[in-house]
Amino acid sequence: MPYPIEQKFVVAVASSALFQLDEADQVFREKGEEEYRTYQREHEQSVLQPGVAFPLIKRLLNLNGDKPDDQPVEVVLLSRNDPDTGLRVFKSIEHYGLSISRAAFVAGANPFIYMEAFNASLFLSANLEDVREAVSNGLPAAQVFPSRYVDDEEGPELRIAFDFDGIIADDSAEGIYQELGMAQFHENERQKARELLPPGPLFKFFGEIARLQKREWERKRQDEGYQPRIRIAIATARNAPAHERVVTTLRSLGIRVDEAFFLGGIDKGRVLRVFRPHIFFDDQVGHIEGVAGISPSAHVPFGVTNTAAVSASQ
Repeated sequence: MPYPIEQKFVVAVASSALFQLDEADQVFREKGEEEYRTYQREHEQSVLQPGVAFPLIKRLLNLNGDKPDDQPVEVVLLSRNDPDTGLRVFKSIEHYGLSISRAAFVAGANPFIYMEAFNASLFLSANLEDVREAVSNGLPAAQVFPSRYVDDEEGPELRIAFDFDGIIADDSAEGIYQELGMAQFHENERQKARELLPPGPLFKFFGEIARLQKREWERKRQDEGYQPRIRIAIATARNAPAHERVVTTLRSLGIRVDEAFFLGGIDKGRVLRVFRPHIFFDDQVGHIEGVAGISPSAHVPFGVTNTAAVSASQ
């Protein structure tokens, strides 16, 4: 009987997001594929250091219980390596005790094309081109940014923070702001306060996290001494009166958000430094750059802001 991957909450992660591969990547860029293969074989027993996505992945997997019917989370490795050069990654996975056993090694091809085959609701990678192409094909993906964050590993809680527009919702409201300015944006949001925003690129992932959170709160209802292990925050540049549409959209989805920050242009790092998410998702590089130093962060290159940025760089 086939493994029921369609019943799992699946996150796909590239080795470049899970571990620090800067040294190996430098060998590949400067000396080519054959030297890279030799380097990886020679360092096969050298354990890789945790990467930006490591805290998220470890805590997601820790949500699984010991019984087969208590394992809702699956993490799959999608790698540009071939099985030979990718062996070092699996040895490091084993070293850290991560329950990752499924992978696709595609030998230089685009690994994200297998997301749907694995039922993945998110693909994390440090490779901008892979992420950008995945998003352009309507797939949920994010590029992790270098971070100085060190997970203290105290307690089992998993904290995830999301921007709203261009992440959970689409960027239709952002397009109005970019074209017509703040006053028209606020007027539009006031008029449409009771109208739901269309889903954004990480809508499915957000919904899956919320479903896991409901599962945690159900356990607390059955056992008052149980402490739920998932905490969700929204950190958005919106402020009143544009906040109401966010609440309306979330309420319609039946999603519980533990903390919401309507910042109106205040630096998001000021609140995320306190919340300490294990990952923060935003569609604007400027916001990510301001947060990545203090928290694992991932950029989703979606929508009008990123289209303009790509056009300007060409």
